[in-house]
Amino acid sequence: MDELERKAALNPLSGESVKHNTKAIYTIRSVTSLIFGVTAGILGLESYYGFVFYLAGTLFVSLLMFIFLANGSPKEYFMTSQEIWTRDAFTGLSSYMLSWTLFYGLVDA
Repeated sequence: MDELERKAALNPLSGESVKHNTKAIYTIRSVTSLIFGVTAGILGLESYYGFVFYLAGTLFVSLLMFIFLANGSPKEYFMTSQEIWTRDAFTGLSSYMLSWTLFYGLVDA
């Protein structure tokens, strides 16, 4: 048994399933960052409170994905166990800021 076969036997993840799981994380983070931005704008959060709200929301979503999406063991669905916590965590920041400022301006105006 060569090295590649041994790794495949120890870690039976297929490339397609990992790609699908990664895409699911990206979609969840994109949608929730928009929702958090709308919420922060409606609440009228400013400055650091808005960014703390985003970080808290991202951690909360990561926790929910860890519990419900990965059933408490992300190593079975991703290449590393940290991916569910760190993968695409800040890609939604621009969407968050856009929706945050838009709804802040609409509510404040």
